[in-house]
Amino acid sequence: MLGLHYATDPAWAQKAVAHLDQLLVDHAHCELKAASNAMSLIARYPDRAELVVALTALSAEELQHFQQVHHHLVQRGVPLGFPGVNAYAANLRTAAMRLPSRPNDPFLLVDRLLVGALIEARSCERFKLVVDELGKRPFSEDEQALAIFYHELFVCEARHYRTYIDLAKLAAGEAHAFEVDARFDLLSALEGQVVRALRETPSNVCSVHG
Repeated sequence: MLGLHYATDPAWAQKAVAHLDQLLVDHAHCELKAASNAMSLIARYPDRAELVVALTALSAEELQHFQQVHHHLVQRGVPLGFPGVNAYAANLRTAAMRLPSRPNDPFLLVDRLLVGALIEARSCERFKLVVDELGKRPFSEDEQALAIFYHELFVCEARHYRTYIDLAKLAAGEAHAFEVDARFDLLSALEGQVVRALRETPSNVCSVHG
């Protein structure tokens, strides 16, 4: 799905749906981090008008998603708590930084955007798995609301993935846009390695990302 090299084991969704409170807490913090990442790119590249416009809208939507997830937590009586270490995102960014590049290489920005695209793609994949898993169960009213919510987010994350890909091609420039797909494929292979390395970690049983 969306160019991912490694598919999440469907058993992940069974564990996630069996621990919905943990899933929602992790999800809430992931939405905050996604908004923060978009804003950090804006702060780093304020001279790129197209990037500023697109990522301002994206970060606003991520914050809206956080608000919606937090609403579900409040309804369930679950505290948000403090965020844990996001080993998935940290390891993915570390892997991306090891790729060959040069000072002022536009692919430094391209890689950051492609990492954003991969994070959105992985979230999209896992939201779909959650929707499918909830559909196998007799719905409670709460679970029905969550199934609808996660289906809406599945669509949004696919759009965010496309936004990051389009911005990466714009950053690369017309003469190098064709290289972005190859770069994404390389990063996707690295992302798959990161996910495989984390899949047995108990703290990542219900992680939206890794």
